[in-house]
Amino acid sequence: MKILTADEMRVADRVTTDRFGISALELMEHAGRATARFILHELPQCQRIVVLCGKGNNGGDGLVAARYLAEAGCAVSVLILGDTTAAHGEVKVNLERLPVVPIAIAEEADLYCDACKGLLERAQLFVDAVLGTGFHPPMRGLAVAGRNLLERYPRTPVVAVDLPSGWDADARAFYAPEAYRADAVVTFTAPKLAHVSGMLTRGANLPGNHQQGPIVVAPIGSPAEAVESTTGLIWAGSAKTIADRPRSADSNKGRFGHVLVVGGARGKSGAPSMSSVAALRAGAGLVTAAIAQSILPTVAAVTPELMTLALLEGDKGEISSRNLEAALLDPVLEKKSVIAVGPGMGQEEEAVAFFLGLLERTRVPMVIDADALNALAAHPDHLNGRGRLLVLTPHPGEMARLAGMTIPEVEADREGLARQFATSHAVTLVLKGWRTLIAHPDGRIAINTTGNPGMAKGGSGDILTGIVAAMIGQYPEQPAEAVEAAIYLHGLAADFAVRWQDQHTLLAMDTVSHLYEAFRFRAEDPAGYVWLQGIPGMLKERE
Repeated sequence: MKILTADEMRVADRVTTDRFGISALELMEHAGRATARFILHELPQCQRIVVLCGKGNNGGDGLVAARYLAEAGCAVSVLILGDTTAAHGEVKVNLERLPVVPIAIAEEADLYCDACKGLLERAQLFVDAVLGTGFHPPMRGLAVAGRNLLERYPRTPVVAVDLPSGWDADARAFYAPEAYRADAVVTFTAPKLAHVSGMLTRGANLPGNHQQGPIVVAPIGSPAEAVESTTGLIWAGSAKTIADRPRSADSNKGRFGHVLVVGGARGKSGAPSMSSVAALRAGAGLVTAAIAQSILPTVAAVTPELMTLALLEGDKGEISSRNLEAALLDPVLEKKSVIAVGPGMGQEEEAVAFFLGLLERTRVPMVIDADALNALAAHPDHLNGRGRLLVLTPHPGEMARLAGMTIPEVEADREGLARQFATSHAVTLVLKGWRTLIAHPDGRIAINTTGNPGMAKGGSGDILTGIVAAMIGQYPEQPAEAVEAAIYLHGLAADFAVRWQDQHTLLAMDTVSHLYEAFRFRAEDPAGYVWLQGIPGMLKERE
């Protein structure tokens, strides 16, 4: 799924009409109907609905949604911010088709009349169809008044049509305090930059402290040929389809990769243990943990499915560079599909020397995390992914060390930095954080939209490393999709986990327990929506 700018979305609509003969009126009809269907399915408890419409096409979408909601038996009221006599084109047509008499709001005071006050106080749902993709800041006049009015009813959910009004579709900002609040967003054809960059939903009533409500993309008739993007940005969730294919009935463990997890040191058994269990749960056929010998009994006891290999230790209990001797290293690497290295490894000189030697002596695909990333930061001359698959998974602090920058500098242009780093070093870079980026050596970037703040806890990175390695081991011919799917699945498992517990209590291993739900989930549901963010049914759980 491509990610579009506002201009590219306008071009897609125009091409749909000019080349493929689907009129603007038809597109508006499909958009409004899709919005209504989402509301009826995800918020069936909301029967008294107030739709706020602007005078443009976003308002037209809202009028269509209001018509379908009314025809479905909902008690629908429509407030139009502006002079209805100025309506023209598709908006005018849908105004005439509206089965209820709209209330025209000519000035701010009209919003506070007794009739409006009664409707708003009784409303179980607001639909924001004031401003859409064509909006350019700042927001003015009645649009601002409408936003302020909704703030008086913080317990009433809001569904935004296309975008929360007042949010620039091309914005990459995390938050736009001047925009309308929203509990869910229904957009059309393809996500825009704001959908994958900003925290577009921040409703007060979402369960489980999950502050990121649904964002869904609804098809409205534009064929794929009409959708073109120059951003080089795609949605990571699209790659999960590689894992949706059923396994062959004659499958065996040899078909799904043998993951080698390398790490650990005396007192640091947890990290390689978590990576290993995550790799097993994510579908790897075999997983072996090669760890410092003093922690082998602890790691081996984590799960009986895990195989272990003891590595020689240095004086501080770290993995020794003596393990690089061919007689010791060759059996470790034999028949391994992918190596995950770094969790719990430590930064002692012996451990660093072992990692750098391992990097040089094998061409097996490698996922590099944690202490191994810091070793690369100190020895950048070893960082070269040409002719092999190297996947780096830094958080902002590790990225700052790798790039020789400060964390604020990393965060200032995550996309630009990720693309430059991945292309110049020929690596796949997974830059973790809000909207984790997966930058590929060819310059493409996939943006992930799953996950929640409960993942901000030690061990989450170790889990991710194991999942990434497992996916590469299973899909060696599709390494880019394997990495993207791994990131998506990890965040999605965490989203399922916080449906049953609070974000404060979420542990890294809890996400592993919910991986089965993530694998079973289909982002495109039977109604045709693609769930960019959120999980079906979460709005029905509103307290």
